[in-house]
Amino acid sequence: MTDTYVVVAKRWKRGWELHVDGVGVTQASTLSKAEAVAREYITFALDLDDENSFEVDVVPQLDAKLAEQVRSARADVRDAERRQREAAAKQRDVAKQLGTSGLSGREIAAVLGLTPQRVSQLIGGKGKGATAGG
Repeated sequence: MTDTYVVVAKRWKRGWELHVDGVGVTQASTLSKAEAVAREYITFALDLDDENSFEVDVVPQLDAKLAEQVRSARADVRDAERRQREAAAKQRDVAKQLGTSGLSGREIAAVLGLTPQRVSQLIGGKGKGATAGG
């Protein structure tokens, strides 16, 4: 099991203070550098050989309302990505079934509202009754 270090990032006038749980405190000039700085700090402070042998979870300290908005937005994005994957799988299955039923690639494209090229990608290239040419 890989260790995970939680790093609470606190904004201050010169950048971010990084409070590494159980290790100590360091600083980064920008939040985008926080993970790399924390990883290097943890490796040095704990005398580890490999800075990739553990996980780092940087958590910016925000007021409660803003933190909830961030959490909600990230959850919405994850849900949308999951729904997109499910929709793509469903579209792929339907395209294959349409091809198996004898429709050409161009006909499948018309039915699904896609380009023939996209249909070809979905059904994995040329197959009986499912070529993009049609």
